[in-house]
Amino acid sequence: MSRIAGAPKAEDFDLAEIQKRAHCMRKHILRMVHAAKSGHPGGSLSAADIMACLYFGGALSYDPEDPQNPDRDRFVLSKGHAAPVLYAALHEVGYIPDEWLDTLRHLNSKLQGHPDMLKCPGVEASTGSLGQGLSIASGIALGLAQEDRQSGKELRHVFVMTGDGELQEGQNWEALMYAAYKKINNLVAIVDHNRLQIDGFLDDVLSLGDLNAKFEAFGWKTFVIDGHDINAIQEALLAAKAYEEGPVVILCNTIKGKGISYMEDQAGWHGKAPNDDEYKTALSELL
Repeated sequence: MSRIAGAPKAEDFDLAEIQKRAHCMRKHILRMVHAAKSGHPGGSLSAADIMACLYFGGALSYDPEDPQNPDRDRFVLSKGHAAPVLYAALHEVGYIPDEWLDTLRHLNSKLQGHPDMLKCPGVEASTGSLGQGLSIASGIALGLAQEDRQSGKELRHVFVMTGDGELQEGQNWEALMYAAYKKINNLVAIVDHNRLQIDGFLDDVLSLGDLNAKFEAFGWKTFVIDGHDINAIQEALLAAKAYEEGPVVILCNTIKGKGISYMEDQAGWHGKAPNDDEYKTALSELL
């Protein structure tokens, strides 16, 4: 799957290595949010296993030495408030030096509260206004596909991660309809389905109903998986990238705040930083 020298390859898939990366990413997330004294730990922690698979399981093709390599695949974090999980992945890749992690949300930092493609290497789109990522990713994917077919190159893919609460935004459904109609077969959506948003459980705020049935009705190929099962994530990502008939969505059932006992399934940790004692407790759980 990976065509760039030095990038992780699917045939080299190592369960233990990916789990180690996810573990380190959770530590980075906590460190960043604690240092900033603000941020969004819950939805960052829920996505860590998915991001570890994406960046270190061979589905996403990128150049560890050059974040602007033109042959790379693209990743768009539509739920931009979960920037810490993206920054954690980019740090593990080697694009972000260690000292940057303590500058999250600081004035003039390259690690803004939402990803800024003009500041941070490896960020493909500036996001944060929820509901726009699928539209951005669809446009990027369509453009790359046209270029690659004209040049005869291997198709570059675009992966985009949305939150489930974010799917309450109407623009998503326009993008889903458009991508299916255009049969954009180099587009893979990943839904971090942790069932919680800032105001509480989705089913209490505005239920999304049967997401799998809805995506299928819009013409998307769907996979429903445990978003913390590394093998399941890996298989779904590679199968999605290999699918040639149209766009694919991977619905990942996850736990908000995954890995930290007092954060798990708690809406209050959507956008709150741990204090010093809570931070120490969280780190002790990740030893």
